[in-house]
Amino acid sequence: MRAILSVSDKTGIIELAKDLVSKGVEIFSTGGTLTVLREADIPAKSVTDITGFPEIMEGRVKTLHPQIHGGILARRSRPDDMQEIAALGIEPIDIVVVNLYPFEETVSNPNTDLSTALENIDIGGPTLIRAAAKNFVDVLVLTDPQDYQSVLEEWSQHGQVSQQTRRWLAAKAFAHVSAYDALINRYLAAEEELFPNIVTIPLRKVQDLVYGENPHQRAALYAEVSPRYTGLVQKLRQVGGRDLSFNNILDLYAAVSVVADFLGPTVTIIKHGIPCGLATNPDLQVAFERALAGDPVSAFGGIVGVNREIDAGLAEVMTQTHFDLIVAPSITEEAKQVFSKKRRLRLLEVGEMKPSWEEPLTPWTLDWRRINGGFLAQTMDAVSPDEVTTRVVTERQPTLEETTDLLFAWRAVEHVRSNAIVLAKDLSMVGVGSGQTSRVDAVRHAVEKAGPRAEGSVMASDAFFPFPDGIEEAAKGGVTAVIQPGGSIRDEEVIRAANKHGIAMVFTGTRHFKH
Repeated sequence: MRAILSVSDKTGIIELAKDLVSKGVEIFSTGGTLTVLREADIPAKSVTDITGFPEIMEGRVKTLHPQIHGGILARRSRPDDMQEIAALGIEPIDIVVVNLYPFEETVSNPNTDLSTALENIDIGGPTLIRAAAKNFVDVLVLTDPQDYQSVLEEWSQHGQVSQQTRRWLAAKAFAHVSAYDALINRYLAAEEELFPNIVTIPLRKVQDLVYGENPHQRAALYAEVSPRYTGLVQKLRQVGGRDLSFNNILDLYAAVSVVADFLGPTVTIIKHGIPCGLATNPDLQVAFERALAGDPVSAFGGIVGVNREIDAGLAEVMTQTHFDLIVAPSITEEAKQVFSKKRRLRLLEVGEMKPSWEEPLTPWTLDWRRINGGFLAQTMDAVSPDEVTTRVVTERQPTLEETTDLLFAWRAVEHVRSNAIVLAKDLSMVGVGSGQTSRVDAVRHAVEKAGPRAEGSVMASDAFFPFPDGIEEAAKGGVTAVIQPGGSIRDEEVIRAANKHGIAMVFTGTRHFKH
């Protein structure tokens, strides 16, 4: 038997080669892999001994040769194939162990120039892998060092590697090459083409999750493999507590998305994907207490997001309420010690948080949504504070305090499910109406949640009011100012209702609908 070993990741390659030699396999190799094997006193030969042709162009061409690919692709069950390669002096190659040039690592360095990137695009490697995987019935293909030991054990126990294992390794090999090509596509693609005709998204499993949305559902977390973009999944680091579930990750994503969009020190509490509490204050403890006061009943068992480092003082206050997870840019060692009293509490650090409007606008940062048989794609709902243009449409102008709270509420309502209503006061969310089938019901729900705190609050609506009834309900609760996109055919009726109750109203011209 003969094998070709040519790997960029040399983990376990010496041990693999020694075992193959003990099984009577003749080893051929290339470049750096050959040097490593020979330095370990493994009797490896150069692939040039097969091809009779030297490596050329500094190794750019070394395995692209009929002597190699004829030996890999020959079907052992076909006498005509075997007679043909024998007539040409080609010997079968039975094992191919290859992984590819480190393109991902190379282009992840922001200082990498195009020439260097191109030199790290493997050509011979993918060709070897694809040839071996195509002929997996006769040829064993290994692309992942983590598979070496289990394959060798199966071979030793049964005297061969089963067809089932060979097929699984072949599928894995094609996935290895496919992801590699997708990375190259991402690197070379024109970023200004937001919606290309073909989009490839390489994914790598990060971890299995305890369960999905419900305990009977299985789940896993995957990270996008991208040389140009680092997102939440890549930065996420768990520093305490139980393993994560599917819902934990959805909620922590919501928490980070909310607090990242506020420039001041901000705390949110997420329940079922929406903020049930949210507050901004120079004192993080005050922000937390106000966020908790937004809906202390719903906050129980929720997820807390903070956009500043958590210290021991804040941790002490947080541990007085039961939460499932807390996420922040960082958590001090003293705070972790405080949180350790809550052994089941999940703690996660995400490093620097960027507001949505600072994310690059590329195909790789689109908002993708899975539907049966396909995906929808759109740019993110990301509007910077500088882009928010307001127009007062009522007789009464909002006060400075109302204006500040209106802008806070407008930023908050972006993260609430439609129909979405947010009531706010003193840079704190005091009521929320989310996911209602009518806007007036969302207002009623927000006012009910706020209770007495609705008096003197401001209201944000993610989309226009189709009728004045929403304003009437807000007035009953004591709302004094409203911010909304405008654009309804009944805008004049809505404005008249606001004027009747002395409510200041601001139009933004921008909708924040979240379906």
